Amino acid sequence: MAQTVREETHRFRNFAYLFLFLFIIWLALTSSFYWQELIVGFSISFLLAVICHKNYLNLGLPPLGFKRIVFALVYIVVLFKEIVLANIDVAYRVIHPKMPIKPGIVVIKTELKQDIAKMILANSITLTPGTFTLDILGDKLLIHWINVQSQNVDEATKLIGERFEKYLKVIFA
Repeated sequence: MAQTVREETHRFRNFAYLFLFLFIIWLALTSSFYWQELIVGFSISFLLAVICHKNYLNLGLPPLGFKRIVFALVYIVVLFKEIVLANIDVAYRVIHPKMPIKPGIVVIKTELKQDIAKMILANSITLTPGTFTLDILGDKLLIHWINVQSQNVDEATKLIGERFEKYLKVIFA
C-alpha cells in the first residue's frame, strides 16, 4: 500500500516536472507571451506530459526533481559557453600564420555510470570544436583533440571532460 502511494507520488511529480520543463522550453522557443500562444503551449505541454510521464522512468533516466532540472538548465548554459569559447579557439588556430595545432588522440575517464549520461558527455565534448569523441569504452572515452596539452589520462580528463561531468553527475545521480 505504501509503495503504491509512493509510486503515484513519483508519477505525479514526474508529470508536473515534465509539464513545467516542456512549457519552459515552449516559452524559450516562442519568445512570446501572447495569450493565444500561451494557451497553445500550455495545451501541447500538458498533452505531451500526459502521454510521456509514465514512460519517463523506462528510458533509464533518473526521476525528475527540481535540483536535476536546475542543474540541467545550468548545464545547457555551460555547454553553450564552452562551445563559444572553443569556436573562438579553433578560429584563432585557423587564422594564425603558423597554425598552432598539435592533434592527437587522448583517453579520458568518467565516473558516470549510466550509458545515457556517458552519451551526453561524449556528445557535449564533440559539440565543442577542437574535440571529437571517437568511442566510449566502459568508463573511458577516446577523444581526438586538435591541440593535445597532455597525454596523461587524469590531466586530459580535467581539461576536457570535467567541465561537463560535474553537472552530469548531479543530473544522473
